[in-house]
Amino acid sequence: MIQDDFNQQLLTFLDCSPTPFHATKTMLELCVDQGYEVLQERDSWSLKPGGRYVVTRNQSSIIVFTLPEKANPVETGFRMAGAHTDSPCLKVKAKPDLKGNGFMRLGIEVYGGAILSTWFDRDLSIAGRVSYRDVAGSIKHALVDFKRAIGTVPNLAIHLNREVNNGVAINAQTQLPIILLQQPEDDKQDFNALLLQQMSEQGVTDVAEILEHECLAYDTQAAAVIGFNGDFIASARLDNLLSCFIGLRALLDAPQTIPKLLVCNDHEEVGSLSASGAQGPFLQSVLKRIAGGEEAYQQMMAASMMISCDNAHGIHPNYASYHDNNHAPLLNAGPVIKLNANQRYASNSESSAWFKLACQQADVEVQSFIMRSDLACGSTIGPITSAELGVRTVDVGVPQFAMHSVRELAGSRDAHHLYQVLKCFNALPDID
Repeated sequence: MIQDDFNQQLLTFLDCSPTPFHATKTMLELCVDQGYEVLQERDSWSLKPGGRYVVTRNQSSIIVFTLPEKANPVETGFRMAGAHTDSPCLKVKAKPDLKGNGFMRLGIEVYGGAILSTWFDRDLSIAGRVSYRDVAGSIKHALVDFKRAIGTVPNLAIHLNREVNNGVAINAQTQLPIILLQQPEDDKQDFNALLLQQMSEQGVTDVAEILEHECLAYDTQAAAVIGFNGDFIASARLDNLLSCFIGLRALLDAPQTIPKLLVCNDHEEVGSLSASGAQGPFLQSVLKRIAGGEEAYQQMMAASMMISCDNAHGIHPNYASYHDNNHAPLLNAGPVIKLNANQRYASNSESSAWFKLACQQADVEVQSFIMRSDLACGSTIGPITSAELGVRTVDVGVPQFAMHSVRELAGSRDAHHLYQVLKCFNALPDID
């Protein structure tokens, strides 16, 4: 797949995936279009050589795997890639309605480590999952997406906040509620009424009562290739939907020679400790069902390897002093191996060597990132997955700017570079 076509598909995926629920749905549909069989966790599985399968949990995490006819996964292990479907954002509260001063606003919680200042003065929409009782009395779930800009969080004028450019603290409770509309004092319309209206427009007409919702705000500005020479991709949720898309396309497009698996977990940005997060049992449960027994599972993990894909910090020319000069990745200069002495990343010399071999086979340059020794390091699903499964793991990613901003920036050539490497990794011979 050539770079321009790849990037256009990436942009479409980003725009179609405003929440983990929508990202998982989009990935599931791509797999079904390629002939993958959908598994349900509550069913008995009858896995066959040559089979290609996909399973989801909580509608927000997904595992895709293949079982080539001439490869026994217990002997060869899996070539696995992992990413996460969630991104820092503003989450609508369960009872969000705030009325007064002639406006209807939505109260929010901050999900993950969002850069809050970037959420001001943006054209915001709302999307997520609604759980409801239907007219027959059953509980159902529906995804909603208003798609158009229905709200905003306006900044306070500088005349009323003269210190705004000196770094003023943001109060999420009082300063981040989303303004939706002007509302007379006697108007009883609330957020549930807006959800009902949107669900009806989307064809969900059997709602008797909304029971609960998980809705997130998102910026409606479309993902785009930008820069004078088209050097950059700008979008919301590059961390980490970019890796989800790369991992899925690499799995779908790689030769069917060695068992492959992609896992994209929810809740990484808040610690991964959930039933659908990387510290939950989802991946291990699927792998044990594939292996068929505890000893076979342990053998399979010993022969497997995981690439944890999560974006890296590219060296920012306006803030170059925040980087270690010897480990400062450039945008559009190849994927990045992420290293940390305190195991915040899972990479070691063995797993890094295998990734470098895949880069050589793909004819793609590779870079390394280590945080300055006087700054704290972030983390990924890599150490969690490695510890849970006992699988050799390397943490890698595409370098980017503005991580956790409402609009992030990556190189327009890097996503395709990592895709090429993952395709080669998926076809590597046995890992001793």
